[in-house]
Order: sequence, then C-alpha cells, then structure tokens
Amino acid sequence: MDRAALDKQYNLRQAVPGHLDDFARWRRMSDAARAALPHRADLAYGGHPLETLDFFSVPQPGRPLIVFIHGGYWQAMDKADFSFAAMGFASEAAGHLANVAVINYPLAPAVRMDRIAAANRRALLWLWRNAAELGADPGRIYAMGHSAGGHLVADAALADWRALAPAAPQNLLRGGLAISGLFDLRPIQQCYLNDGLRMDQPEAERNSPLLRLPFAPRPLVPMALAVGERETDAFHEQQSVFAQAYHAAGGEVMAITEPHRHHFDILDGLGRAEGSPPDGLRGAMLRLIEQSGDE
Repeated sequence: MDRAALDKQYNLRQAVPGHLDDFARWRRMSDAARAALPHRADLAYGGHPLETLDFFSVPQPGRPLIVFIHGGYWQAMDKADFSFAAMGFASEAAGHLANVAVINYPLAPAVRMDRIAAANRRALLWLWRNAAELGADPGRIYAMGHSAGGHLVADAALADWRALAPAAPQNLLRGGLAISGLFDLRPIQQCYLNDGLRMDQPEAERNSPLLRLPFAPRPLVPMALAVGERETDAFHEQQSVFAQAYHAAGGEVMAITEPHRHHFDILDGLGRAEGSPPDGLRGAMLRLIEQSGDE
C-alpha cells in the first residue's frame, strides 16, 4: 500500500466517527470501577513519571494476576481510562477471579519505541517481584492489551526474561490476550503514525513481534488474539498473519473475531461481570488461565 492507503487503514478515529462516545463511556465505566473496587493507585515501577500502575486486588490471597496494557498508538491515553478492565475479573460479581493491574508507560514523541517496550517489560518484572506482597501469585501472571497494548502483550510474550533478570522464570508470563493487536510495525513506520513515533526501519523491525518470533525463547507462551468484525482490513491481516506464524512456530494460539464490534467497542465486555460461562474477551482470558492449569 502507498501512504494514503495505509493512513486510511490505520486512522481508526476516522474509521469510527463515534469514537469520542466510546472514550466517554470508558471514562464513566473506569470512574465507577475505581469507586467500587479496592485498589492501590500510582504504584511506581520505574523512574519515569508515567512508569506507574494501579493494582486492583481481590480478597483471596494467591489468585492470578492479569495485567492490562492500554492502547493509544503508543502516543496517547492513560491507565485511568481503562480501570473498567478490572470489573470483569476483580469484582465480587465476577467471583473475584483475579487481581488486575492496569499500567501506564512513557509515550511518544517524548520517548522512542525501544523505551516504550522496555518500560512495559520492566512493569511486568516489577509485578512479578512484588506480586506476593500485593496478594497475587507471582507464578500466575497473564497480560492483555488493546491495540498498541496488544503489540506490547506480544512483545512481552516473546521476551527472554532470564536475560533481563537472571532470577526471573522464563515463563514469567503464563499467557497473553492481544486485542486488536499490531504485530508488524513496518506499515506503521510507513504511515502518518510515524510522524510522532519517529521509527526508522531497523527500529520498526526489531520491535515487530512477527519478525522476532523465530528468535524467541521456547516454549512459546499460549496466546489469544481478538479482532472486531468491523475493524479495518489491516487489523484483520495483522491478526491473521501473526496467528498463522505463531501456530507454525509451535505456539498455542486462539484467533477470535468479535461479531459486530469495531476497534473501540470491542473492549466493552471487559467492564461487565455478568455471563456464565463468560464469553467474548473475558471468556478468552479465562480459557487461557484454565489451559495453563491454573484454575
């Protein structure tokens, strides 16, 4: 595709004219979640002002920990916009299934993609080191993320944790759910988004999970990938190509298309605890936990 075609495929606010309504709904749901759920806010996992997280705890000690990584094309949004993701797992109505951490990370253009990915991995290492003190099981950490957060989930799934911290287990991350994820950053480097990201080609390549996959430690982390039926062709292709490559590399992967959903309302189900058995994204995450033998 030329730049104009790529811009059209990846300009999601243009593709979803009502996106401001989605953002407003997320904020209302997140305000309600923070009012309803016990949590510790703004825990620092690094030295940058945005290297912080909110931790939503459940009463039972030793439950799994689900880490939510927000989107915003690595340039926007805040963890406070996504507190609602905790409702589907940490609330009483959800059966206090898991603790939930919602993280922030430094944003472009202030920092480059290498720094963003490194901060995300640093957050997961901090949570592993501090999970027991926070009441969670450090051996049962899962990640889920949306859009740019989906990219960071896949990046973390391929991390060599022992190279980053010799005491860390190689299976520090037990599973990942990438929602509307981006796994090949070469098209991003060639479209309007790169005006803020400022990636050169080597940077886009080394931060592309699709291209890192052949060199990742084995065994691969079980993954679930979800895309909305109404998303652009580029997002369907990102998921399809990565799912096929992940499977071919020997990884367990669930590829899901959420009916009638676009890039933003695909997240709505995370803010609801009803549903037995849970369906949609909540169901996918719980299947990951069950498949790893944790429940």
